[in-house]
Amino acid sequence: MKSILLSLFIITLISCKGQNSETMKHQYTNDLINETSPYLLQHAHNPVNWNPWNPKTLAKAKSENKLILISVGYAACHWCHVMEHESFEDSLVAQVMNKNFINIKVDREERPDVDQVYMSAVQLMTGSGGWPLNVIALPDGRPVWGGTYFKKEQWMDALEQISKLYVEKPKKLYEYANKLEQGIKALDVVTLNTDEPIFEKSYIDDALKNWSKNFDNNQGGMNQAPKFMMPNNYHFLLRYAYQTNDKKLQDYVNLTLTKMAYGGIFDQIGGGFSRYSVDTKWHVPHFEKMLYDNGQLVSLYADAYLTTKNELYKDIVTETLEYIKRDMTTENGAFYSSLDADSNTPEGELEEGAFYVWKKEELKTILKDDFELFSDYYNINNYGFWEHDNYVLIRKDDNASIIKKHNITIDALNKKKSNWKNILLKERNKRAKPRLDDKTLTSWNAIMLKGYVDAYRVFGNKDYLASAEKNANFIINNMLREDGGLDHNYKNEKSNINGYLEDYSAAIDAFLALYESTLNETWLTTSRDLANYTFDHFFDDTSKMFYFTSNEDESLVSRSIEYRDNVIPASNSIMAKNLFKLSHYFDNEHYSKTAMSMLNNVKPEMLEYPSGYSNWFDLMLNYAHPFYEVAIVGVEAKQKIAALNKTYLPNKLIAASTSENNMPLLENRYNPDYTFIYVCVNKACKLPVTEVNDAIKFLKE
Repeated sequence: MKSILLSLFIITLISCKGQNSETMKHQYTNDLINETSPYLLQHAHNPVNWNPWNPKTLAKAKSENKLILISVGYAACHWCHVMEHESFEDSLVAQVMNKNFINIKVDREERPDVDQVYMSAVQLMTGSGGWPLNVIALPDGRPVWGGTYFKKEQWMDALEQISKLYVEKPKKLYEYANKLEQGIKALDVVTLNTDEPIFEKSYIDDALKNWSKNFDNNQGGMNQAPKFMMPNNYHFLLRYAYQTNDKKLQDYVNLTLTKMAYGGIFDQIGGGFSRYSVDTKWHVPHFEKMLYDNGQLVSLYADAYLTTKNELYKDIVTETLEYIKRDMTTENGAFYSSLDADSNTPEGELEEGAFYVWKKEELKTILKDDFELFSDYYNINNYGFWEHDNYVLIRKDDNASIIKKHNITIDALNKKKSNWKNILLKERNKRAKPRLDDKTLTSWNAIMLKGYVDAYRVFGNKDYLASAEKNANFIINNMLREDGGLDHNYKNEKSNINGYLEDYSAAIDAFLALYESTLNETWLTTSRDLANYTFDHFFDDTSKMFYFTSNEDESLVSRSIEYRDNVIPASNSIMAKNLFKLSHYFDNEHYSKTAMSMLNNVKPEMLEYPSGYSNWFDLMLNYAHPFYEVAIVGVEAKQKIAALNKTYLPNKLIAASTSENNMPLLENRYNPDYTFIYVCVNKACKLPVTEVNDAIKFLKE
């Protein structure tokens, strides 16, 4: 049976232009018309009778005893658009789909729980996955077949074969569904590790030896294409290299950050990063811009600046946050989700990267006498050439090399660069802009909020703090419910999806960072309250891990535990780090034991694939090396914190107050005449000092 099903799976990466004379878009309307997700609304006029994922739709499949066709994608997904144009806008394809299936469209960003289940199924069936994700399930929702992108003819053939099999031999599909269900449930099972938790530097060293075999020491990143930025990987490696004084690893991290900053993957004109590079030199990106990438990269480059004082890193933070403010922020301080990879060409056809690329003659006309210098700086030559006479701006040489070659000063070069960007940004904005996914997600907003806090911590720009506080208040006022739980999504002043573990873990992480920069204890107590809510609704007492979904949510095929780090760290790894910090703030043994158990649970897997556990390794460093509590009490506490933050100190947390405070770390430490700094480790404190430099010496011992 398995071979029959696998033979139906056909996946292709062949690029092709859709052509469909029968398409008459907007002639049709389906049930997605009432949704708020931009991705779902893009499909609201397909001739396919799409339904949203909800209990009503699932009940309909059961009552009519029809197979369910589940198609998962997201607004910025290029191949999702291609398949829509080739298949879902085609009336002949729609006839087959409407006759034989209950068709459900899912926005993976709104429903990551649904996406996880069916992505796991496709990976089990085919060995790989991606988006668009297309799955056929029995009326009870259990998957029996699936794949990613299909050309029209392949898609129709597969649907007809599955439909025929369901009519003639349904028992075989049910037998296969039973086996696949067991496989899905086994994927994310976490067994409680009863071994003594031992977290040592030697274990991390061994992981790094394995990991470093895949380093690209010429272009940075991993030695492969496509290249994803994986911010958490490099954030951990940055910290580890710094704390162990590993010069070779420091050089590798800085090479990677420099190459990403120079690459076409960074929007050299408008700021912000695309999702990944299709080549090894970070040149040609997959042009979609995701909020979560940019939030994490702001945090990464801010900390990298602290370790190097490299002005390039500061520029990256500045330009990325300018992009977020300009294109991705609402009036009420919330952040949008993404910008599409595709936009309309002058001929009115959707094309990937059309908004971002340039032709040589166009640049010559716009930049005039500056073109020669510009073309050398951004490689309007064979190095920067992409396709169809288009260039993606990419840097190869540092400023010092350009200054020497063209005999100009750094001030003159910077002035020219600023002028180029202003001119080209205005010119580019005359083009049709990429489509905006304007929904708001709690988890992604919290990631971007953390980016703003980290940028403020490092650079002291009060505008960054204002943006962070505005977004944090948006989350509190719009996403936090009266019962203490969070909603996941927000659009048109409405939310209809209960929060996932990723929402709680990311929000707690951001609020803890905000507390350390503002001393506003609301953010600290809110973090504790959210953590307690997750224990009530997400915690699995058997494994000591947290489920991805709440116990109040509708049941799916499997209730997963997300613990492997990816482009975004796993919700469990973020949560474990949160509990580690909260245990220090509130002297809470339950938090402490849970964080340690969670790390111990995943430890057996971490050596084999270290890049998939980088956030867990970051937590392990807190145990393998000294971790400090810095308590600052007195009227000058904020000034002391600002001074302390000028040094990269990743192995500490800050608790502070400008007055009497009964928090465990601050109690009985206030002196009206002095601002004292207490540096403590393992519940033992050094003598208090008044000078920041003296405290830093303790922290670097």
